[in-house]
Amino acid sequence: MPDRPKKMERQAGGGILSRFRKRLPLHRAGPSQENLGEVVKEPERALEHCLPNFAGGQHFFEYLLVVSLKKKHSGEDYEPRIIYQFPKRENLLRGQQEEEERLLGAIPLFCFPDGNERAPLTECPRETFSFVLTNVDGSRKIGYCRRLLPAGRGPRLPRVYCIVSCIGCFGLFSKILDEVEKRHQISTAIIYPFMQGLREAAFPAPGKTVTLKSFIPDSGTEFISLTRPLDSHLEHVDFSSLMCCLSFEQILQIFASAVLERRIIFLAEGLSTLSQCIHATAALLYPFSWAHTYIPVVPESLLGTVCCPTPFMVGVQMRFRQEVLDSPMEEVLLVDLCEGTFLMSVGDEKDILPPKLQDDILESLSQGIKESQTASEKINEHVSRPFVQFFVKTVGHYASYIKREANGQGRFQERAFYKALTSKANRRFVKKFVKTQLFSLFIQEAEKSKNPPADYFQKKILEYEEQKKQKKPKEKTVK
Repeated sequence: MPDRPKKMERQAGGGILSRFRKRLPLHRAGPSQENLGEVVKEPERALEHCLPNFAGGQHFFEYLLVVSLKKKHSGEDYEPRIIYQFPKRENLLRGQQEEEERLLGAIPLFCFPDGNERAPLTECPRETFSFVLTNVDGSRKIGYCRRLLPAGRGPRLPRVYCIVSCIGCFGLFSKILDEVEKRHQISTAIIYPFMQGLREAAFPAPGKTVTLKSFIPDSGTEFISLTRPLDSHLEHVDFSSLMCCLSFEQILQIFASAVLERRIIFLAEGLSTLSQCIHATAALLYPFSWAHTYIPVVPESLLGTVCCPTPFMVGVQMRFRQEVLDSPMEEVLLVDLCEGTFLMSVGDEKDILPPKLQDDILESLSQGIKESQTASEKINEHVSRPFVQFFVKTVGHYASYIKREANGQGRFQERAFYKALTSKANRRFVKKFVKTQLFSLFIQEAEKSKNPPADYFQKKILEYEEQKKQKKPKEKTVK
């Protein structure tokens, strides 16, 4: 069996933070918290420690940041700066302090990725979006953003509330941002007690709810329930935007390109649309994880990312369309979400996946959407299910081809694995797929674990195997 890469390429987010370290002024939020005049008393400072990874019971978030536009010292242009940070981290070691400075230096440009299109406004569409930053060690931080105009009359500078967390759960954080916005409309002073209460609450396990008590002037005490979805693989996604912008056939071609780890660029006007569509595309790959450059909304200063020779999945605002088209790019799928068209493609996207399995996905998508026209969770489930089923049928037998040594370490039998497939079309696809980092990372984790994880994917594998067992006796009876 050919050697699989031992050390996987890290997402370019790590590169992003290291790039910002040299290129950006590192703004640390000062104690004055300028332009937040209503804030009389800053919440008690919290001493920070490293957070555990992705388990129920950890903190909801690491920071709440308020980012606004300030005039540059050199002229009339504006630049984004952090004007409020909660909590303040004190007594950090030198390495921790440098990491925080890199993070806080990078975040403002992701809150305002619009480049030079920064000016006071009388109207500003309310936008909810997110971005992902990956550190050099591969750890991710997600910024959940709500951009809006402060209360007042005349031209005003937009403001972004950004919650930074290592947890991927877009729907839940969107609800938290709703609560932040509701308080923002009354007084910024009442935002921070709410966030303090949130920070003290433990993040719920899948399917569980945490209830917060919060006081709002003139309304009294409110109880806010935050529920985490039971199927955690769908908690950072909303497929609605992707379904509105593109046809099922186009979504299938994008999925096929992502499965083979190609370069994919999404173009759209709104930050919300870009953010939701790129997260939805990555979610279609479950149980596999995209292991390359991943930037839901690319700031203007990082547009050169589209020229990278390595795989990437990025979102670019439509105002930069021409710059993207003029960039030297090879074998890229360029998706115009506004028009629902492919501006560039490799040309073989329709031929990547086995034809029979493509038909199964399209049929299931059409049927599923007819049945669920209401709740977004239902739509998410119906959209996700046929793609999970695709992986069940093509690679769901992986656990049977991990042979254990005496020390418990597993060794994946790659050749026997894909030869076990009876369909030639499926076998041709899997022979390519096993060479990707998507699959290699997944198998490396499976080799370490003595038992398959008890997750949604494993549940679907067991259901599929049971269906095959029940089908065999019927076939014998017919004969």
